[in-house]
Order: sequence, then C-alpha cells, then structure tokens
Amino acid sequence: MKLTPVGKVVALILIAGGTVGVWRSWSKIAPNAKTKSSTNVSKVNLPQTNIGSGQNADGSLANNGAFSPVSLPSGDDSPGCTSSPEVRLQGYAWNAQQGLLLATGGTQATSGSLMCRNGINFRWSRQDDNSKLQEALVAFATRVKAGDANPKAGTHFVTIMGDGAAAFMTPLNNQLRRLGPEYQAKIVDAIGYSRGEDKFMGPVAWRDNPAASRGGVVAGVLRDGDWNIAQKWLGDNGLKTNPDEKTYDPDALNWISANDYIDAAEKYIAGYTETRPVVRNGVRTGEMKTIGVDGVVTWTPGDVTIAQKKGGLVSIISTREYSSQMPCVVIGIDRWCRANRTLVQKMITAIGEGGREIQTNPRALDRASQIAAKAFNEPNADAAYWKKYFVGTQQTDSQGLTVELGGSSVNNLGDSLLSMGLVPGSANLVGTTYTVFGELVASQYPEFLSRVPSAASVVDDSYLRALAQSQSPQTRTLVAQAKPRFVSLGSRKLVSRRQWNIQFNAGKATFTPQAKAELTQLARDLLIAGGTSVEVHGHTDNAGDPRKSMPLSEARAFAVKSFLESLSPVNFPSGRVHAYAHGETQPLVPNTSAQNRARNRRVEIVLRAA
Repeated sequence: MKLTPVGKVVALILIAGGTVGVWRSWSKIAPNAKTKSSTNVSKVNLPQTNIGSGQNADGSLANNGAFSPVSLPSGDDSPGCTSSPEVRLQGYAWNAQQGLLLATGGTQATSGSLMCRNGINFRWSRQDDNSKLQEALVAFATRVKAGDANPKAGTHFVTIMGDGAAAFMTPLNNQLRRLGPEYQAKIVDAIGYSRGEDKFMGPVAWRDNPAASRGGVVAGVLRDGDWNIAQKWLGDNGLKTNPDEKTYDPDALNWISANDYIDAAEKYIAGYTETRPVVRNGVRTGEMKTIGVDGVVTWTPGDVTIAQKKGGLVSIISTREYSSQMPCVVIGIDRWCRANRTLVQKMITAIGEGGREIQTNPRALDRASQIAAKAFNEPNADAAYWKKYFVGTQQTDSQGLTVELGGSSVNNLGDSLLSMGLVPGSANLVGTTYTVFGELVASQYPEFLSRVPSAASVVDDSYLRALAQSQSPQTRTLVAQAKPRFVSLGSRKLVSRRQWNIQFNAGKATFTPQAKAELTQLARDLLIAGGTSVEVHGHTDNAGDPRKSMPLSEARAFAVKSFLESLSPVNFPSGRVHAYAHGETQPLVPNTSAQNRARNRRVEIVLRAA
C-alpha cells in the first residue's frame, strides 16, 4: 500500500552531471538531543471536497443515469496504441487510482482503453518509496533539460497524497530549480480521495471523550498523512501534541515512531514498549516511564491487520470525516507539461472518464478491481479485496468491536474541477490542502521544512480550466453535478468541540475588524471536515439586560452561519450549518472579571458525523 507522503523523506537531491543522490528518511534524521515542549496544535484549516458525484455519503455507488456506460476493458492485457510516445506514471498501490487504472485497462494502455481512445500510450507502475518517486522526476527533468523531447529515463508523472505535497515538493523543487525555473514539479490534477481508509485508531474512550487521550501514546510514521489526521483532531479539540518522540508528556498525546504503516500496526499488536524521560511543558521532571502503544495512525491494510490480529481499537477520526484531506494528486514537470499541453489534457480526460464509469457502473468497479489486483500485486489481496476496501466496510474485530475499514473514491472531471476550485462558488481544495498541512509540519518541525512555497507556485489548474472552458454538454452536466455531500442534521457522532474567539462589536452581532482572521481560519477549518454537519453555538457574558442576551447570542451565531454560507456557497450549502443560542446560560468561567467575561463571549463550533 502507499507509503508516506510526508514521513518517509527529507529530500536531498544531488544533481551533478545529471545524477541523483541519496534521499534520507525524515524519521531517521530527527534530532534526539533537544527536548521539545508539547504544544497545542494549531487549528488545521482545509477546504473539503465532495464525497464524489457518483457516490452516496456512505460510499455506495449511485448511478444518476446521466451517461451511458462505455464498453469496459475486455481483460486482454496486451498493449495497444504503442505507436504513440509512451507516457509513464508511478504511484502507490492506492484505491484512489482505480479510475486511472480502468482508463488504462491494465498497467499499460490496452487496445480500446480510454487512454488509447484519447491517443495516450500510458503506462502505470507501482512505486511506494517517495524517494524513488522524487528521483524519477529529477531524472526525467534532467533529460528534458538536455533536449530530450520525451525521455525514457525517469517518469512523466507521479501520484501522492495531497496533504503531503508540500513536504514532498518543496525539497524536490529546491533542487530542480538548478535546472531552471521552468523545470519545477507541479500538481496538474486530482483524481480521487481517501474516504476513510486513512485513519487515527484508538480506544473507544478517546472517541467518546477526546480529553481522555491526554497521556496516550500513538504509533505511526511521524509527519505522515495519517499523522496529519491525528494532528487536526487534536487541534479541533484543543489538545496538545508532544513533537519529541524521545520523551513522554502526561498532558499531551505522545508518539512512537514507526518505519511504515505496517510497522505502526505491528507495534500495537506486539505490545511494543519504550522507557522515556517524563516532561511537563518541555522540562524534564527527573522521572522515567515505560510506555506502550495505545493507538495507531495507519491505513488499509494496516487497519485490517489490527482488527484481525488484536482488535480493541476503533476509528477515532478518518478521511471519511476529514474528506478533503487526502486527494490523490498528479504531479509532473512543468516544462514538459506545457510543451505537451494537449496530451496532458487528453490524459486528464481519460482518467476522468474512468472515474465516471466507476461512479455510475458497478461492472466498472469490478473490472477496475481486477486490474488493481494485478497492478498492485499485494499478497493475499485479490480483486474482491480491493473492491471491498474501495467501498469501505464495517467488520467485527477480534475483541468484538465494530470497526470501520477501508474507503476511497475516484474523481470524474467535474469532481476534479471542484477539487481545484473551478466550480463556481467552490473553494480550491487542493491548494489549501497543500498549504495548511505544509504549514503544520513547518510549525512543529522547522528543522525539516522551514518554508512552504505558495500553492499558486505549485498547483497548475490551467489544464483542467481549459477542459472546463470547452463547455461540452457532458462537461456542463458534470460541473452541475459536482456538489459536496454532507451528513444530515440528525447525525450524532461527536467529531470535535472547540471554542472560537470571534470578536463582535459591543452589544451587536456585527464583527470587529479583528474578527476577520479568526473567521477565515474557522472557515478553512470547517471545510476540511466535509463529512460533517456544523453546529454554531452562540454565547454571551452576563453584562447588560439578561433578556437581551439570548437573542443577541442567536444573532451572533447566525452572523457566523451567514459568513460561511456567503464565503463558499458550494461548500457551505443551505442545511449544512445550524445556529444555536445559549445567551449567558453556559459560562466557561465565572463572570467575575473583564477577562473572564471576554472568554464567555464566544462561539462554539461542534462537528458531528454519521
């Protein structure tokens, strides 16, 4: 399965005479001498993407009848359209690529495949090692620089998890810049999403009461996409993380570094322990404590392994709720893509057509799963396995707990446009994903990632924009259908509860100028959690006439609701955000000082999921 987009690599590409040097693992070069202080996780803000225009909120397929199915790949793996120049892509064994694989018909474009119909002699190959993905892009760019119009060295494109794109691309582009600014790696498409398979697993008590996780220990690949899930959950619930994997803080969530997602699961199963110095606020207490693994961040089949071999952990939070966190992004070298713009657009078209077929034709998912089983070549994972964990399922673990496993989706062209913010009224999901998770890593580990280049410098939506502007009837239909899907108001699973210090003018429901930054941050934070309903709870202090506090708190809650809905009506449609008023009835602290009264004048955001 896919390895880490963030945790596996701090890249040092050595380009000398067209050669590529050795990449080093982030986990292995983390400094051990310095004791870091545990910190409240900053709010991780990210726009949310749709469940998928052809998928229901529970991940099941929905055929809207808008399109007739195309003829599916026959199962004949013999290559077709080999007279055209080969276009190669390397990626993880990840279900979010099912649309791409169906469009290809195998690992190389087969006769009659969507790729061949679009004139693309496409070849897909598995590569789970991010360092090798980066090396392949460097090798390709180096040959383009040398004048090779379509190099056989390296690869034209790679796919990775979008929330790791900043950590993947920043050191890569620092080195590619030596070839010239036109040789930068850029994101050109988003072809699918993780929809539950990537998750933070822990005891039931953590799910029911997030504060119970204080002092807990989680195994995972640090600075990885699944680590990101837990970090956002901590931020949403106002909890601390301990970024130093060599100490233990009883007031924070602590981390045991794993080599990969399977190692993380096995550490929990084996009862792995470490003895560490105890710290509080970054200061060692002189105590030592032996700690074990209480939770895991992992993805399929790591979650399946835990459920079958030991059990006892449930999904605390996953990409089902944080539904825009992990787009499957396509990255290519800017110079080559621009020189072959029509070809890139045809490739994107074929992938989108493959995604649409899977969304609307159950037989297409069956065929795509057969292709995935051969292409991924994962032990003990046949077509039925990949189909089952593409849709996602609930199983009973070895301790009798019901656990959610798997879950991915694919994009059609409309979904890809929505992901890039090209549907009117929508947010740029991919660009914001890149930014906020890059900033998260940079804030906690500046020794690894000191600066995050702007999303505008690495996300090139011009290929998708050109396809959208073609205004074909099919494109117009797909854009009209590309709407996020949210859970209903009746959903009761608590995802997070957080107080926001949004400042209002005294006695009014109008925002102060200082409120703008907090409101923008709030919007981005809510947008990532696309699988949720949003509750806005308004509160006041006890100053003034108590008869006016209830309508004032209601007006303030509705002001926040209106702000969100006007900011991005596609992502905050009518019915997703609900306002509640509490007046002065639920103070956080006694109204005995100006400082305390300021704390009680607040907006509380509650996220709930199915």
